Amino acid sequence: MKNKLLIIGFVWPEPKSSAAGSRMLQLIEQFLNQDFEITFASAAKTSDNTYDLSLLDVRTQSILLNDASFDDFISQLQPDVVLFDRFMVEEQYGWRVAEQCPNALRVLDTEDFHGLRKAREHALKEGVEVTVEHLQNDTTKREIASIYRCDLSLIISEAEIDILTQQFKIDERLLHYLPFLLEPIEEERINNLPTFEERQHFITIGNFLHPPNYDAVLYLKQSIWPLIRPQLPNAELHIYGAYESQKVTQLHKEKDGFLIKGFAECVSDVMQQAKVCLAPLRFGAGLKGKLIDAMQNGTPSVMSSIAAEGMFDNRCKDECHTERSRSVNGFITDDPEAFAQKAVELYTKAEVWKDKQQNGFKVLNHRFDKSNFKDEIAQKIEELRTDLKTHRQKNFIGNILQHQTLQSTKYLSKWIAEKNR
Repeated sequence: MKNKLLIIGFVWPEPKSSAAGSRMLQLIEQFLNQDFEITFASAAKTSDNTYDLSLLDVRTQSILLNDASFDDFISQLQPDVVLFDRFMVEEQYGWRVAEQCPNALRVLDTEDFHGLRKAREHALKEGVEVTVEHLQNDTTKREIASIYRCDLSLIISEAEIDILTQQFKIDERLLHYLPFLLEPIEEERINNLPTFEERQHFITIGNFLHPPNYDAVLYLKQSIWPLIRPQLPNAELHIYGAYESQKVTQLHKEKDGFLIKGFAECVSDVMQQAKVCLAPLRFGAGLKGKLIDAMQNGTPSVMSSIAAEGMFDNRCKDECHTERSRSVNGFITDDPEAFAQKAVELYTKAEVWKDKQQNGFKVLNHRFDKSNFKDEIAQKIEELRTDLKTHRQKNFIGNILQHQTLQSTKYLSKWIAEKNR
C-alpha cells in the first residue's frame, strides 16, 4: 500500500507564471519517485495558467478556509505526510492537521524566507542597510513559529540556512536544504542553442504580482536602462511577466526600446532570442527562477547581489572581478553605472559572453542536479517518520508553539466559521 502525501497549496501551481510553480512541480515529482500517492488541495481559485495535475496522476481537492469541512476531508484521507506550501498555509491548516492526523509528518516548504524579503523591502524604503531590527519583523516571527511547529522545513537557499541557524539559532535538525531540482543540461541541448551572433536585445522576466519584480522593472526604467540605451541605441529591453497591471503597462515606451511584453507562453523561446538577461533585484529572498531560466537557455546575466544570493554560493557580493565571480554566468553588481557597463560588455564582447554562458551550464550541473539531492531528502523523510516521537520531543519550543497555536488559532478560526454561517 502506498504512503499518502497531502500538499496544501497557497495557490495552484503555475509553472509558466512563477518559479514557485516550477518548484512545486519539482517537489511533486520527488515525492512521486518516493512512491507517494499525492493529493493537492488549495483554497485558492484556479486560473488559465494553472497546471493540470491530473497529468501527473495527482488528485486535486478544493478546500475552504476556516471551515470544519477540512477536518472531515483530512480525517478521511489520513495522510502519512502533509506538506504546507508556505508558512501562511501552515498557520491556517496546521492546527487542524495536528488534531485530525497527529501522527502525520508535517513538512513546511518555505519557498523563500518571507521575513528576510520583508526586512529588505523595509530597509530599501528607508534607504538604509538591513539591520537586526528589520529582520525581527512580524513576518519573520510568524514564519519562524511555523518552522518550529513543523517537523521539517525545506529551505531553498544556503544563505537562508545560515541566517536561520546563526541569527535565530534554529536547530539544524528542523531544516533541510533543498534547492531547485533540475535535470542536467546535456551537450546536445547546449549545441542547439542560438549563438551570440543569432541573438539580440535584453530581457528581464518575472511575475508582476511579486513586488520585487515590479520594483526591479521600475529601477531598470529609471536608473539603468537610460545608461545602457545611449551606448546601444538599436538594442531593446523586453520585459516579460504574468499578471501585468496598468502600472506596469504604462512603463512601455517604444521610442526608448523599453517594451512591456507581458506573459510569455514559452520562457525558453523568449530567453533564447535574447542576448543578455538583466536582474537588478533590490529586495527579495530565495533563489531566482529567472536566473535559472537564463542559464538553461544559455543567456548570460547581469544581476544584483540579492538576485545572485544562494545561486552560485551563499555569500555572493558586489565584486565583479573576484575569483568567485569568475564562476558566475555573468556579472554581479549593485551599482547602477557598473551594472550598465557590464550589460554593455556582455552584449558587445562575444568572447566574454561565451565564457559566461559556459559558467551557467557548469553552475546548473554542479549545484542543481536533482540526482544530488533526491536520495538525501527521501532518507530524511523516512528517518523522521520512523522515529517521529523522539524528533518531536527534542523540539520543545515547537511543542510549546503548537500548544499555544491550538488554543489561539483554533478558536479564532472557529469564531470566523461561526461568523460566516
